[in-house]
Amino acid sequence: MKDFYICDCVRHENKIVTASFVVVSKQIKPKKSGEPYLALTLGDRSGHLEAKMWDNVEEVLDVFEQDDFLKIKGLVNKYKNRFQLTIHKLRKLGESEIEFDDYLPKTTKNIDELWRTLSNFVASFQNPYLKSLLQAFMADPEIAGAYRNAPAAKTLHHAYIGGLLDHVVSLARSCDLMCKNYPQINRDLLLSGAFLHDIGKIHELTYNRSFSYSTRGQLLGHMVIELEMLHQKIAAVPGFPDPLKTMLEHLIISHHGQYEFGSPKLPMFPEALMLHYLDDLDSKMEAMRAHFEREGDLESPWTSYNPSLGRPLLNTEKFLAPKKSSPQEDSSSAAENEPEAEAALTVAEEPTPTLPGLERSGNL
Repeated sequence: MKDFYICDCVRHENKIVTASFVVVSKQIKPKKSGEPYLALTLGDRSGHLEAKMWDNVEEVLDVFEQDDFLKIKGLVNKYKNRFQLTIHKLRKLGESEIEFDDYLPKTTKNIDELWRTLSNFVASFQNPYLKSLLQAFMADPEIAGAYRNAPAAKTLHHAYIGGLLDHVVSLARSCDLMCKNYPQINRDLLLSGAFLHDIGKIHELTYNRSFSYSTRGQLLGHMVIELEMLHQKIAAVPGFPDPLKTMLEHLIISHHGQYEFGSPKLPMFPEALMLHYLDDLDSKMEAMRAHFEREGDLESPWTSYNPSLGRPLLNTEKFLAPKKSSPQEDSSSAAENEPEAEAALTVAEEPTPTLPGLERSGNL
């Protein structure tokens, strides 16, 4: 097991650490002098960390590549308010030295329970064609195995093992709730869109050592892959209606919602529009949750800038929590209140006033 994780940087600022990481990206860049330096993105199951190596770079340039594992000694510090690692020494790790669970983040939820929840949604369908189609996807062992393990994205949201299934189940629950408020929505169609909208990511993304894109993913993207998968499975469902097929295709290619977000078409019927907004909401809520978790050790209720959301975030739980006073503040507060305490004691010790001519008696 690793002793140091990237999430521990806040407790090791300006300290030398020795730890192992997976190389998420590797770049060789020139210094002002023309000599090379290494610019790396390192990863483990708690996140990513930028790293630089300035000295003795020629000795290690060809020692490792992207997706290799390294043992690194270096200084944890901050640059432009973000943690980074200045590398002093490194060596490539062998397979026998690696516990793979240390390097890829994984959902804390029960995968079997999530899969059962998704199966129950499909079993509740009234439309026999949509039910048969989705059950065919879930019965395919290759698809099912990948669906249960794939991340939902490389970095933006649900970027962990089991993230795709976690995201789809969360989205399906939201869709189910919204259908109760908007009875004109075709529930089976909307839930089918939730099931299919990111299924191509099982082929678009790779997640053996770090999260990256496959060659097909880079060249085609998950929407094109999803259309191929959809056509293959529909061919095995006798009599599948063409209009329903077209609507499923539209749900897939319009779910990003805007042209600038990579959507070939804008959502053009109610279920497509609702799928887009609920998908966008679920991804943003998870992006916020993950950002708060990464910066949980910081005292400030404000996070650093979130690139995907384009803003810093306010952690309302921290913001509304009662402020903790320091021991010095407690002692000074007590000292300030001493005169009031003495006055109260003096009043308490004075005899209780009585009516003239009457003696106080302890027998009363």
